[in-house]
Amino acid sequence: MDYLNSPEINITTIEDPVEIRIKGLNQIEIDAKSSFSSSLRTVLRQDPDIILVGEIRDTETGEIAIQAGQTGHYVLSTIHTIDSVEVITRLRKMGLSDYDISSTLATAISQRLVRKLCPKCKKERKFNTEEKNIITSIGDKYNIKFDLSGKTYDAPGCKYCNHTGYYDRIGVFEVLNITDEVKEAIMAGKSSLEIRKIGLEQSYKPLIVDGLNKVVNGYTTLEELNKKLLIF
Repeated sequence: MDYLNSPEINITTIEDPVEIRIKGLNQIEIDAKSSFSSSLRTVLRQDPDIILVGEIRDTETGEIAIQAGQTGHYVLSTIHTIDSVEVITRLRKMGLSDYDISSTLATAISQRLVRKLCPKCKKERKFNTEEKNIITSIGDKYNIKFDLSGKTYDAPGCKYCNHTGYYDRIGVFEVLNITDEVKEAIMAGKSSLEIRKIGLEQSYKPLIVDGLNKVVNGYTTLEELNKKLLIF
């Protein structure tokens, strides 16, 4: 929201609660007397350019968010799912039609947070055979070749990281762009498995691919990634 913020753009957020105040935004905090859906209705009367809905929790909020998108508003929101493809399944279970989803949904992004290696105590070493086999097998599945000629690290721990071996966190991401082919699959009522297959034939790369890139580049460890994604 800070990136999109501009004096020429009317941005309104509906949050529960407002965690970070950003100058220039109209930020609404819902309470016992209001909800995401009722607040969203009120906000639409003020003709905002961009709307952030903290979370789509129910059918009513989903329907209003879809309607806002169909009338030219740029709507951002969060929804609890396993990955970006399952956003479609979740919206379907809320009762939204395939037509509404395909005509309005533009992009779905999924993320996990993994701990970063402590810069003070991480110990460089080579990838062992088991790690190479795990990474290579996943790479083969998605037709991606990871460079395992470099180094990985152990996380022994020190006072700086409170003897955990990790300090700070980094995001692991995947992006599903709703292309014309994906739109057609949604309209045809195809399953998330079929939609994922179409995505993989285009630009979609699952969370595990970005996660392994961050392991290979020395940001985190395979063990830490496994705790978040259960890869082995």
